[in-house]
Amino acid sequence: MLQCCEIGSGYFILHNYITKEKIKPLIKGTILERYEFIDDEPHILKELLLAEAEKIDSQSSMNETHLGTVPVDHSFNVKGIGPVILGLVTDGTINKHDTLNVLPGIKTTQIRSIQKHDDEFDTAQEGDRVGLALKNVKIDDVERGTVLTSDSSVKTSKRIKSQASLLKYWHSPLKPGMVIHLGHWMQFLTSRIESINDNGDWHKLEITLILEKDIVYHSEDQAVLMYLEGGKLRIAGTVKLP
Repeated sequence: MLQCCEIGSGYFILHNYITKEKIKPLIKGTILERYEFIDDEPHILKELLLAEAEKIDSQSSMNETHLGTVPVDHSFNVKGIGPVILGLVTDGTINKHDTLNVLPGIKTTQIRSIQKHDDEFDTAQEGDRVGLALKNVKIDDVERGTVLTSDSSVKTSKRIKSQASLLKYWHSPLKPGMVIHLGHWMQFLTSRIESINDNGDWHKLEITLILEKDIVYHSEDQAVLMYLEGGKLRIAGTVKLP
């Protein structure tokens, strides 16, 4: 999954006498080869987390835009307030009283209030974990997987035709008619393969998928392909969203 999501940097913290030498053969040839091994020491971890937080804040400030997107992780009703969602700002900035599109669908909602770690804020940026109290929607409108956004470039589609790439560890070609799942943001959608064209290399292919419901995405995003009947390996690869 880390390979498919292109998480290019990270850290290994080893426990229970597991050594670096035992891990290295398992990650050879993958994106995890770039990860660092660090000691399980509280002061080291604290310094590391603070440095990473500063880096994220700096990047968020440079990429600040007034258009923001929040995929919904969890939603619930709060007495006297109404619908509240939990999620992560994946890009841009959101502000108190912003009007956001509720996707998929045609509804809109207004942000009543923004909380980060139980404190009230007027704004939130990319990378912030937020709780949003919402107006003009019901709890069923903002279930897990729903995307709230002020960005008109965010797309929705039930049919995806694009380039896919299978992991080198994937054991057999995908076939038309197979039911696979597509993962993107907090969405996990059932789809059926309508057609495939691999030009002789079944690890690199053009694929057409018909989804059970609209997927929400930015153009050029990558979604993860999963085949739940795949045995030990269920993550098949990725598809670029058009």
